[in-house]
Amino acid sequence: MSQEDPILILIIFAASLYLGKIWLSDLRAQQNGTPNPRAFPGATPCPPIAIYIAIAGALLILSIETGGEYLLSINEEQSSISALFFLAMLAAAFMEELIFRGYLVITSKGPSALISSIIGFSALFALLHPFLWNWDAGLTLNIQMKGVFSTLIVFINSLWFYTVRFYPLNQERSLIPCIVAHLSSNCGVFLIKWAQGYVTTLY
Repeated sequence: MSQEDPILILIIFAASLYLGKIWLSDLRAQQNGTPNPRAFPGATPCPPIAIYIAIAGALLILSIETGGEYLLSINEEQSSISALFFLAMLAAAFMEELIFRGYLVITSKGPSALISSIIGFSALFALLHPFLWNWDAGLTLNIQMKGVFSTLIVFINSLWFYTVRFYPLNQERSLIPCIVAHLSSNCGVFLIKWAQGYVTTLY
C-alpha cells in the first residue's frame, strides 16, 4: 500500500507549475531576443532532433530496466504507489532537472570538471532516491538486489539527462531535452506499474 501524503504531493505539483511558468517566461524572452539576464538555467530553445533522441534514450533505458528486473527475478519487489503520485512524478521531471541538470553541474572549469561533476552529481542524484534506504522509523539501510539495481538505473538515467543537455545537438544547452526525457521515463514507469498492478489506490 502506498503511504504518500496527498497534501504534500499537491504542494510539490503546484510549486512545479509555478516555477515552470517562470521558466517558460524566460524561454519565451530568449526566443524573442530579449533574454532575462537572471533567467533560470537552460531556458533556451533546442532543435526537435535533440528532443527526439533524448526521448529515445530514456525509453531505451526504461526497457533495459524492465527487462533487467525480469531477468534478475526482482520484478515483484516493487513498491506500490497511488494514482495521485503521478503528479509528483510529473513535478519531478521538471524540478529535478532544474536543480540537477540546471544548477548542479560545473561548466566553467573545462571538460574534465564538467565530466567529473556530471558523474558526482549523478551519484548523488541516484543515492537520494530511497532504494537503498528508508526513513520509516529513522534512517535504515536496505542493501538488496532490487535496491542496488534501481539505484544503478537512476544513475544511468542521470548520466543520460546530463548528456542530452551538453551534447552537440543541444548547442544552446537547453533543459528541454532533459525535461522531456525525464518526463517520458516517469510516464513509462507509471504505465508499467499500472499494467503490473502496482498502482493500488487513488491517493
